[in-house]
Amino acid sequence: MADECFIHPTAVVDQPCRIGKGTKIWHFVHVCAHAEIGERCVLGQNVFVGSHVKIGSNCKIQNNVAVYEKVTLEDDVFCGPSMVFTNVMNPRSAFPRDRDTGFLPTLVKRGATLGANCTIVCGTTIGEHAFIGAGSVVTKDVPAYAMVYGVPARQHGWMCECGERLAFANGRARCEKQGTEYALENGVVRQVTRHGT
Repeated sequence: MADECFIHPTAVVDQPCRIGKGTKIWHFVHVCAHAEIGERCVLGQNVFVGSHVKIGSNCKIQNNVAVYEKVTLEDDVFCGPSMVFTNVMNPRSAFPRDRDTGFLPTLVKRGATLGANCTIVCGTTIGEHAFIGAGSVVTKDVPAYAMVYGVPARQHGWMCECGERLAFANGRARCEKQGTEYALENGVVRQVTRHGT
């Protein structure tokens, strides 16, 4: 593992855990035992990865993010600086919650962006390529390709896979940057073509 990834000398990586090839773990990161981190990830300064957390490949986790137990990040997820995950809905210091029954899972699907200082309340699913604006508070599931922001976060449009805003007309939209075409049917966005094909 040490030969295939970079771990800064100030980082703490508890064993056993799995870290993929090409991943970079920077200053003062703490990775807890039984965590799984994919290939080509970047964990910025002061990131915390809880026990049994699963992080896919090519994820970027910026400074000061804590990925708590029961959070799962699929491939290509971006976590902006100081964004927040929770894993207990009703925490009380005097009444610790059991990890099996008291922690709620959070799933961030492939390609989603979580903006700086946003908060993702536990028990939610963030859809593929969804875009969460900086400072938002997400309290419910976010559809794939949705752009949400605010407190609480509400949907304000759609985003393409590469992060450009989509403008739908008659249920169709085209990313001007990549040429990918999308369809909107019954509130669900799907790719029709990829990169102009």
